[in-house]
This record gives sequence, structure tokens and C-alpha cells, in this order.
Amino acid sequence: MSAVALATPSLPRFSRRTPCDRAEAQETERQLLIRYHREGDLAAREELAERFLPLARDLALRYTYTDETFDDLLQVASLGLVKAIDRFDPERGTKFTSYAAPTILGELKRHFRDKGWALHVPRDLQERTLAVNHATERLSKHLGRSPKVREVAGELSCSVEAVLEAQEAAASYEAVSLDAPTSREDDEAASLVDLMGEEDSSYELVESRDAIASTWKALPEVERQVLELRFMHDLTQREIGEQIGYSQMHVSRLLRRALDRLETAAAAA
Repeated sequence: MSAVALATPSLPRFSRRTPCDRAEAQETERQLLIRYHREGDLAAREELAERFLPLARDLALRYTYTDETFDDLLQVASLGLVKAIDRFDPERGTKFTSYAAPTILGELKRHFRDKGWALHVPRDLQERTLAVNHATERLSKHLGRSPKVREVAGELSCSVEAVLEAQEAAASYEAVSLDAPTSREDDEAASLVDLMGEEDSSYELVESRDAIASTWKALPEVERQVLELRFMHDLTQREIGEQIGYSQMHVSRLLRRALDRLETAAAAA
């Protein structure tokens, strides 16, 4: 099939034909299939491809919600059409479109499974993700709003968890370059990699923790006890004083002195 035939945009759609036209067209198509498969007539194969290109186009349109360009989708669908023409057996009496449609859809699904996903996603999850996207689009048109997860689950006869998993998997379809700018309008915008990562303050905490630990051990027993009761047991100064036999004011001085020592040790680390 020529590239020109694959790209022809003005072929008539099947829905415009009358019943008589359809019957005549089906007989013509059957004769073309017989000529190609029995006699190897490549001209018949070319004409069949042109006649059924609108079918391939309609099936490719189902996936225009993805980031794939329509031209790429049409090429994949057209490849599926050619495979259907080559594999179809006119002797079985099956309607060609009944065989061609699933063949074309299978080619489109394989394209997304093998080439479309940036990360590895199991085949059943890929197909469920496509089904969820298609059902969401269909329900949005019907309801006039974005459907709820349970509505999509009801449409597909699956669980809410299965829909949520598919929606999360959709994020794996396309990877974004770390060098991509954060703004398309600003030529000097920072890239994603510039915004990733930061200084790890944990290293400083390790040094401070060691310094505080040694200072803690050097604190008088009563100051350690007051700190534990205040910050580990969440007692008030009055409750601490009642427990250790000191006034609230004296407890306050003990707390302040102990905290000052720990703060000094952390600052010096």
C-alpha cells in the first residue's frame, strides 16, 4: 500500500452509504479479496486498502486523547488494516470488517504497549488504563462533567481500586526530561533538574546530636530529671515542682539553665 493511499483524507465514510450502496460495495470488496488471495492481484489489494482506510481512521480516532499524533496513529492503524487484508480468508464467508476491526485495534494496542510507555507497565494494566481513559472521555461527554471514580468503575464493571490503579499507571506513559524548562514562556526559566535536591541538614544534626549527648551526660541529675518530666512526660512546671519537691520558680530556673547549656553545645558543634 502506498504512502499516498495511507494519507488520503477525503475517502467517503461507510455511514454515508445507502443499504443498496452497501450491498453493492460489499460484493465489490468480496470480489477484490478473492482476486487478491486467489490470483495475487496487488491492484486489488491497493484498492481494498483505499476502501477500508476510513475504518482504520475511525479506530485511530479512539486514541486521540493520548499524546500520540494522529498521523502516527493512522499509520499504525493502516498497518493493522494491511495485515487484516493479507490474513483474511474470503472462503470462510465472514464479513471483512468483523475481522479487520479487532486486527486494527490489536495493532494500536500493541503500539502503545511496546512503544508508547516510558516505564515498564504490565500488559493488563496498560489495557485497563486505556479503557479507563476511554470510559472517562465517554462519560464526560454524556454527563457534561468529569465522572467520579465510582462512575468509571461502574461503566467498566470493575472495582474503584482498579480504576485508581489505572489512573496512577497513566503517569508512567510519558517521561519528562530533567532538562525540560519549568516554563515555556520564559527562555531563562530553570530546568527541572535545577529545582531538585537541596542541602541535607541531617549531617549538621549528627554533629549537634553528638555534642548535645555529651552535654546531656554532664548535666546535674536534677536538671536531666526536670527536662525529662517537661519534654518527655509533658508535665507543667507546677506539676514538676510537686513531684520533685521544688517551687515552680526554681523549676523554671532549672529548665532555663539546662536548655541554655544544651543550646550552647549545639551552636558550638
